Amino acid sequence: MTTAAFRRSDRRISPVFVGIVAVMAVTGWATWTGFAEEPGVAVFLFVTAAWIVSLCLHEYAHARTALHSGDISIGAKGYLTLNPLKYTHALLSIVLPLIFVIMGGIGLPGGAVFIERNRIQGRWKHSLISAAGPLTNVLFAVVCTAPFWLHTLDGVPDTFRYALAFLALLQVTAAILNFLPVPGLDGYGVIEPWLSYNIRRQVEPFAPFGLLAVFGILWIPSVNIAFFDAIYSILGALGIDDVQRYCGQDLYRFWDGVNEHCTVSR
Repeated sequence: MTTAAFRRSDRRISPVFVGIVAVMAVTGWATWTGFAEEPGVAVFLFVTAAWIVSLCLHEYAHARTALHSGDISIGAKGYLTLNPLKYTHALLSIVLPLIFVIMGGIGLPGGAVFIERNRIQGRWKHSLISAAGPLTNVLFAVVCTAPFWLHTLDGVPDTFRYALAFLALLQVTAAILNFLPVPGLDGYGVIEPWLSYNIRRQVEPFAPFGLLAVFGILWIPSVNIAFFDAIYSILGALGIDDVQRYCGQDLYRFWDGVNEHCTVSR
């Protein structure tokens, strides 16, 4: 069978993604070695590049799972190339998440790739497609926190340690927000196939506003405090204390000036 989904070019890793990975590697090295004169700049570039890489992998996981579940149109759309410019909602997938990271240190869920659900048979497959993205964030968080809960931080420079702590914060918030059973988010996509037809029809008009509603609710002080207390508890269980997480965010927002309590070693 000949389809666009099986062309080699549709699966070739994009130079755009390779370039982002290269930026992550170089700035990660600069963060580790203290090569940069201003450590905050290196941390900002490293965490931002790593965050974009995680967003690309999030969308790739949705697309790859959809491909193996029956949507052979995925390849022709360019989703398997890991190119963020190919997403149907580049603004939601890349730009808005970056803005929220820079402004408030929140891992905003990315937008969704366009999947032709009518090609896919079986409720479990539909649920798995939705779950694949946030599970990627969970895996990314595990990798970022591994040095902390494995107690292998000896010799790791403070700057790099703080950067990993902040990156882990972003991944944990992204995973939790994505798994919320709110229309428009992946968590709702996981349970949607199991809902009755009438309920799905009633909920469908609210899907475009689900993410906005979540962030509107997070502006409520009591909800915001409870949400981040839960995030910090998870990070604490993974070995990241408040100082490491705070200093990571402080270094990332280098334009505000680095707190004197966030001393770094080189």
